[in-house]
Amino acid sequence: MIEALKLPESKEIKNLDDSENIFIIRRIIQRKTFLRNTYLSFYKTFYDILSSLKIEGEVIELGSGAGFLKKIAPYIVTSDIIPYEGVDQVFSGLDIPFSDNSIRGFLMIDVLHHVKDSRLFFQEMERCLKAGGKIVMIEPANTIWSRFIYTRFHHEPFDPKGGWGFEEGGPLSGANMAIPYIIFQRDIQQFTDEFPNLKICSISVHTPFRYLISGGLSFRQLLPSFTYPLINFAEFLLTPLNSFLGMFMTIELEKTL
Repeated sequence: MIEALKLPESKEIKNLDDSENIFIIRRIIQRKTFLRNTYLSFYKTFYDILSSLKIEGEVIELGSGAGFLKKIAPYIVTSDIIPYEGVDQVFSGLDIPFSDNSIRGFLMIDVLHHVKDSRLFFQEMERCLKAGGKIVMIEPANTIWSRFIYTRFHHEPFDPKGGWGFEEGGPLSGANMAIPYIIFQRDIQQFTDEFPNLKICSISVHTPFRYLISGGLSFRQLLPSFTYPLINFAEFLLTPLNSFLGMFMTIELEKTL
């Protein structure tokens, strides 16, 4: 049954770290209404947070990959560790090539759980950020529902007992989807102790069904495209249950000094 739901394109991806995959992934995102609209809702979150900032400076999207944020906000500098076509800059998040206190914001979707050394990652972003600048991350959540889905139907590891990083795997093949939970829920006091200048502004859990119904990058969309507004409204009504049902979490940090 699960095999029957797989996208034909996903079977063409043999090596997750191959830069040529970008063309396949971009096609999938653009033709699947649920997936594209879910990305748009994430981009709106970025826009709403950025619009509240009182400082000037460049905004960097980390791990831009197959996303299309730059089409929505052309001033964004896109980046990735893999040299994808159309990405502005190529670098590792563990060695960010910007001056101290120069960046207004860092944005990312599904990046933190692919970073092998989270401490160095946050040190680098903190170094580059201006006071008042923000880091906004949208990452996998750890809820009853998300654990059920991620541990049974997703190819990436989900280990809530793990550390702040991992050793094996490449830029995309290496991962622990539970790292955002580990740092910002399980070890949140440790994070605040180690990074006192990165204030946690908010952590919100959301999106219980839309991404799942989209089929992501591997499976067919499960419902007709015209049902997207209905599912979006249902998620709104179920907001009080997001701590049990949400599949994603948005983490907003601000550099204070």
